[in-house]
Amino acid sequence: MKYVIVHAGGMAHYPQEELGGRTPLQTAATPHLDRLAQNGELGQLTIPADGVHPGGGLIGTAILGYDPKKFYPGPGPLEAASLGVSATEHDVVYRCTMVTLAPEGGKGSDIKKLGPHVIMDDATAGLIETEDARELIEAINEQLGSETIQFYPGAGHRHLMVWVKGKPRVICTDPQSILGQSIAEALPSGDGADILRKLMEAAYFILRDHPINEERSAAGKKPANCLWLWGEGRAVMWPSLVEQYEVAGAVVATNDVHRGIGISAGLDAVDPERLEGGDLRAKATVALEEFAKKDFVYVHTKLTDEVIHGTDIKAKVKGIEAFDRDLVGPLVEGLDKQGSYRFLVICDHAVGIEGPALYAFGEGGGKGAGTVSRRFTEADAIASNIPARDATKFANKFFSKS
Repeated sequence: MKYVIVHAGGMAHYPQEELGGRTPLQTAATPHLDRLAQNGELGQLTIPADGVHPGGGLIGTAILGYDPKKFYPGPGPLEAASLGVSATEHDVVYRCTMVTLAPEGGKGSDIKKLGPHVIMDDATAGLIETEDARELIEAINEQLGSETIQFYPGAGHRHLMVWVKGKPRVICTDPQSILGQSIAEALPSGDGADILRKLMEAAYFILRDHPINEERSAAGKKPANCLWLWGEGRAVMWPSLVEQYEVAGAVVATNDVHRGIGISAGLDAVDPERLEGGDLRAKATVALEEFAKKDFVYVHTKLTDEVIHGTDIKAKVKGIEAFDRDLVGPLVEGLDKQGSYRFLVICDHAVGIEGPALYAFGEGGGKGAGTVSRRFTEADAIASNIPARDATKFANKFFSKS
């Protein structure tokens, strides 16, 4: 028996007026997802995460059988695991996001201090390119790095900072949640927050006049003029999923949080270079290649940042159709040829949008229509009348030998 989990991040949504009161999944043509829904169990997943600060990787942690209240460390430590950044259980890892700040009604150069009159203008620094971002993060580390504070480059606007033996109870905020708003109430607070605020403010004055940002501004791009620290947590040792369920597994993902989830669970992480920058067909091909030597593959993909953070809801529909056509279709077709397999497809909301994920679960092989007429949509998952399942307990059902 082969086992495959396909996790589609950010594709679930609420009904949209622009789509005639339908969700993007209801609007999109998804014949492959629909067949899985018809040939398996369709329902909703919830995460028992009371008291857990929401963040990227929460449902990925839960669906592999790890209780977020005990094992979810926040996105920072998961990204560190993916990037090979060393951190002990006594260190605090932060997401270090490049953002664009602006004063109310003025230019960035008018900012004298991070406070009430500063606006979060762009939480991705205009989706800054990795090459530019790496040069900026290196400049920051040269001037602000020390024996206790180190900055590490990631991809695009996403990077890391490790605070050796740092304060674990600082409260930080996702910059996307305050887009277009004052940063005053979202700046770090609590024990140790003064150190983080000083680092962020120092980073602003270093980045503001950096040649890279002068070039970006001249080209009409958003400058990456500040580092926003959040997604904090300490590394947590996870028991091995591979040992618990006696399955050799691999994680196929370009997203560092989900690569980190797979690595933390004991899965082998596929080299991102094999995935051609996140190409969906490449992910399907590589997943099938991994099944030649593995029992289990966890595939993660998500809509692009431009689509998730943009206002074009129809672009989301097109992204869902591409996911169904280029990843789900080839993957299911390839698995049908290999013999029996068990599948679990999950679509959750974008981070910051609350709501249960929807899932389809079953065993592969049949290519005809299922016993019920339904589609892989939020409405059909609700209409199935199956009580919402606890995501953390689903792994036992998924890997059951019966």
